[in-house]
Amino acid sequence: MAGLNRVVLVGRIVRDPELKRTNSGTSVTSFTIAVDNVTKAGAEKTTSFIPCTSWNKTAENVAKYCAKGSLVGVDGRLNQRSYEDKSGQKRSVVEVIAESVQFLERKGANTENEIQGGHDDGNKDTITHEGIDSSDDDLPF
Repeated sequence: MAGLNRVVLVGRIVRDPELKRTNSGTSVTSFTIAVDNVTKAGAEKTTSFIPCTSWNKTAENVAKYCAKGSLVGVDGRLNQRSYEDKSGQKRSVVEVIAESVQFLERKGANTENEIQGGHDDGNKDTITHEGIDSSDDDLPF
């Protein structure tokens, strides 16, 4: 039986993403998003800080178009990996591999941008821009 591994999150980037390159030249960007947790009525709001990693064209576009405070939608998969730190201690990381990142707001404009790209799934990397121009008169309610 095959498992399902899909993660969809909406949150704000907590610090400016930084584009890096692997030894083979592959683009990678790591970023963390703050996601509000659902709470019971009257309960104090809590926030989770979720580490995300994007690859290739997605990584380049996240680094180019996102900054601290940007509201983004992340669609990807959960990944767990282990490594040894500089002091020789074993560490484990759980992160979201962001296969698609949607820019949900843009200062000074009313647009939505979406970038897509995979790490090793062979999908063609694309970027699309959809302008939304509406006034209150256009809304059906």
